[in-house]
Amino acid sequence: MFITKTRKRDGRIVDFDSSRIKDAIHRAFIAVELENGKRAESTTEEVVQLLEKKFEERIPSVEDVQDLVVEVLKKRGYEKVAREYQVYRKKKEEIRRLKEKLGIEEPKLTVNALEVLRKRYLLRDEEGNIRETPAQTFMRVAKAIAKVDGKYGGNPKESEKIFYEMIARVEFLPNSPTLFNTATELGQLSACFVLPVEDSLESIFTAVKNMALIEKSGGGVGFDFSKLRPKGDIVKSTKGVASGPVSFMRVFDSATEVIKAGGKRRGAMMGVLRADHPDVIEFITSKQEPGVLSNFNISVAVTDDFMKTLEEDGEYWLINPRKREKVRKLKVVDVWNLMAKSAWDSGDPGVIFLDEINRRNPISEIGRIEATNPCGEQPLLPYESCNLGSMNLSRMVENGKINWNDLRETVRNAVNFLDNVIDANRFPLKEIEKMTKANRKIGLGVMGLADMLIKLGIPYDSEKALKLAEKLMKFVTEESRKKSVELGEERGSFPNFDKSVWKDKYHSMRNATITTIAPTGSISIIAGCSSGIEPLFAISFMRNVLDGTRLFEINPLFEIIAKERGFYGAELLEEIARTGSVQGIQGVPDDVKRVFVTALDINPDWHVRMQAAFQKYTDNAVSKTVNLPHDATVEDVEKVFWLAYGLRCKGITVYRYGSKPEQVLNIGEIKTEKRRFVAAESEYAGGCPTKTCPFPS
Repeated sequence: MFITKTRKRDGRIVDFDSSRIKDAIHRAFIAVELENGKRAESTTEEVVQLLEKKFEERIPSVEDVQDLVVEVLKKRGYEKVAREYQVYRKKKEEIRRLKEKLGIEEPKLTVNALEVLRKRYLLRDEEGNIRETPAQTFMRVAKAIAKVDGKYGGNPKESEKIFYEMIARVEFLPNSPTLFNTATELGQLSACFVLPVEDSLESIFTAVKNMALIEKSGGGVGFDFSKLRPKGDIVKSTKGVASGPVSFMRVFDSATEVIKAGGKRRGAMMGVLRADHPDVIEFITSKQEPGVLSNFNISVAVTDDFMKTLEEDGEYWLINPRKREKVRKLKVVDVWNLMAKSAWDSGDPGVIFLDEINRRNPISEIGRIEATNPCGEQPLLPYESCNLGSMNLSRMVENGKINWNDLRETVRNAVNFLDNVIDANRFPLKEIEKMTKANRKIGLGVMGLADMLIKLGIPYDSEKALKLAEKLMKFVTEESRKKSVELGEERGSFPNFDKSVWKDKYHSMRNATITTIAPTGSISIIAGCSSGIEPLFAISFMRNVLDGTRLFEINPLFEIIAKERGFYGAELLEEIARTGSVQGIQGVPDDVKRVFVTALDINPDWHVRMQAAFQKYTDNAVSKTVNLPHDATVEDVEKVFWLAYGLRCKGITVYRYGSKPEQVLNIGEIKTEKRRFVAAESEYAGGCPTKTCPFPS
């Protein structure tokens, strides 16, 4: 008798499909043995034969099938593969139970999403035991943030339901500190901070202390070190000489090294130095040695004058910040080339375009912006903080079209949520609370762009994608601004409104800035979507999950299309996993290859142009990594820097594959004698593949 039907866990009788058994067995084999699909096929054949023999008179259940798989694997001597299959089976069962507890059909959490939630987000008791489910995490956050509406005459119960469903359906997720700390004793909910560093030991070590408090609560901090006197300068009080900004950065780095931020994630910092600081050369090359300043991203701050002098192949003065004295001249092209060479070597430094940032500073009367948060998406004044959140664009596509009404509704609810966070927040310093509440900056962004484009059938590296990006972000910013105006009418404008550019355009405005494009590390894994506005990083790959095991992952959209169009197969997926890319692989149709491009498939220009398309309609800044192949040149890096400036980006970061030893994405890291596979760490979702910036949101 042939097996034709099987019973699902909910009692439904469905058609029996042996390919599903083979797929699951094959994934277990790859994760453990790194072998081809032949053993999976023969194992599947034996399982089917046993099913036909054992279930002549009744229909087997899913559990019956899985039990037989384990039995056959063990009988054949594949104990490790059997354990891997059991682990994956157990995790899938936990996800099913979770969905039942949520009481709604969504979210379709992946195994790794559940692992990330467990490891970093679910609250624990004093003994370290988990004491809430993901559903309870989402409700904890929604309930506490919704309470703020009552303060302004709103309906907290109604908002609680809206916020909960928006988060539970992974249509919107706030930044990690909001998920970690809402309704807890710590209560610090912001991700992004900038602290001032003045030219005195007292100021420097006050900044170190304040940084520690912020990182302990899960936030990341940016600093402008340009006010510190250069190395070798006179220190009158001691008759000694100054050690310079880079030496003090090592103090910040060491302090961060011993702080495990909030017990949830490692700390991260941004160090900025102006191009006209006398120590700029030391700064540019400060991260060339592996392990040095490993908790910092660094960026050189350049001005329009610097870029103009570069165009003219001229020289410029280095200025001692202590007395604004001219020190010596350098050829701009020499500094520029060193920046490009260093970025080519190690991914650092990035570039910040100071004048572009301040041209679009809506509260320039309050102060000039000199630094950003660690990943560059949030330019902030000293002592400012900002809380972020990202909408999942992949959830906004229905039947091959964008659902603009759903997007509008999500935008409005997300702005309400993020504004409430400011009131619910427990700030680490009084100075931060004062500055943050005076400007009430929020950062609403997006994730899942690559998924949306795939669902729409639009290649990432195309003019059509750029036009959609502009249309999309213009819509998000316009709708979010409308909501901020309404909140301003209901609750009052941010206190510095009369000193802002908005006073001449609107009669009220709740938030000085509203939109930001963040890199979304952990939260995009929870949402099961691509990171921020990055392209896919791989179609098929190994995931090193948090408990030390490996999972073989396939992009779900690719899997669906491959099955629908009949070219799905174990060997194909294995071949793709060697490079992560489908380009050049026989058996994948050309139109599918065109849509499923990865970060390293794309010409660097398209990375920059996509960043610029979003920046055009984003209040704050855009975090985007320009991924370069290993064989890219220093000239390629220079071209990227120039293009970013010409297209009015606020900053730019490049990363040449393989230029840092501590990558969290590796092609060919896991290998046998004959095979190599792409490997990604548990919380890598795309973008910057280094340990300084995988968990920014």
